[in-house]
Amino acid sequence: MEKLAIIGGKRLAGEVEISGMKNSAVAVIPAAVLVDGIAIIDNLPNIKDVDVILDILHDLGAGIEKITPNKVKIDGRTLVSKQPSFELAGKMRASYYLIGSLLGRFHEACVPMPGGCLLGPRPIDQHIKGFRSLGAIAEIHNGVVDAKAENLFGNNIYLDVVSVGATLNVMFAAVLASGTTRIENAAKEPHVVDVANFLNCMGADIKGAGTDVIRVNGVEKLGGGEYAIIPDQIEAGTFMIAAAATGGDIIVKNVIPRHLEPLSAKLAECGVEIDEYDDSVRVKASHKLSGTNIKTLPYPGFPTDLQPQIVALLSICEGVSVVTESVFDNRFQYVDEIKKMGANIKTDGHSAIIQGVNRLTGASVRVTDLRAGAALAIAGLVAHGRTELSNIQYIDRGYVGFEEKLKGLGAQIARIESGEAEVVPQSNVSCTIN
Repeated sequence: MEKLAIIGGKRLAGEVEISGMKNSAVAVIPAAVLVDGIAIIDNLPNIKDVDVILDILHDLGAGIEKITPNKVKIDGRTLVSKQPSFELAGKMRASYYLIGSLLGRFHEACVPMPGGCLLGPRPIDQHIKGFRSLGAIAEIHNGVVDAKAENLFGNNIYLDVVSVGATLNVMFAAVLASGTTRIENAAKEPHVVDVANFLNCMGADIKGAGTDVIRVNGVEKLGGGEYAIIPDQIEAGTFMIAAAATGGDIIVKNVIPRHLEPLSAKLAECGVEIDEYDDSVRVKASHKLSGTNIKTLPYPGFPTDLQPQIVALLSICEGVSVVTESVFDNRFQYVDEIKKMGANIKTDGHSAIIQGVNRLTGASVRVTDLRAGAALAIAGLVAHGRTELSNIQYIDRGYVGFEEKLKGLGAQIARIESGEAEVVPQSNVSCTIN
């Protein structure tokens, strides 16, 4: 089994190119089920989650052709099955988007409950509520979501909680329904907008994405087209935090700075210098940073997918910080691992109280989920000595060339086999932060 080995204490410097957004890609690809034609999707991140969702579509009968590692052609005209396999669906959370897209296209879906990172209960009651409001019979039996409808009709749907998954699944089911659907209290995340733009490019009529009210005017058919995924703000944020933690100076390229503003504001509160340009940001930390308080919220609040990474940074900032997690119940699973490195963190329900320490020390730690893996890597970058991360398959699910991009910024990091004791190649970029 592979591990990541990191020798800490090196300051990150240089430029890093951000890939297409994972959270968009794993929703846009299921949305292609709605297209009765050819959809060409560009700027896809070359990660395992994208491979899995493409495998699911292929298993359902869609024609899949990889034009490049980041560009794929999906032919939805050959789709035949309405039931993804348990094995494939269980590999990722985003497989539940197939409920809405299959229901919308074929008026029938039989989709196993999804897998993915174990971050606590993520109920789909709002999805079911939306499907039923559109005229479907939707039930969960023996771990399978079964949804059927003779016809789907537009309706007004109020989501009781802001949910990206429910917003997108209801949108998918409504795209080909008769009449107009109004989704109130909709999620406003950038990837919700991206998916709506993709569907509109294919021939849908969706308005209001990015606001809390989305209107979907049903159309008869989606005919196909070509679309490029937006940059990944979570990957960008991860590298911004890594630069701040190591006292670095990096330029993060191929980003939409507006999407990074919730993070940029908090980094600035800590004392990090942030310069925004048209499609890049510069992150510079030249002195000891101060702690701050953070609460994760739906967009445009601070993203839950950057919570573990910011905790890694705050663990070495001066003073006491409090981070409150309001989205997922089990997002602090990684805390016990980072405490092995000397972090002083106490969790109390949905909050983590962090007393900054002067330094962390390398240790062998276990990755518990995708973003926790990035957080532990950041901790390893600043720790004294060697850190080894196991369970790195989680990192591979969501980051393109993670260690190679870090190497390009001067990090001492290598992928090794378990039991391998080779020395991580040395870098000549040293930390200067005090």
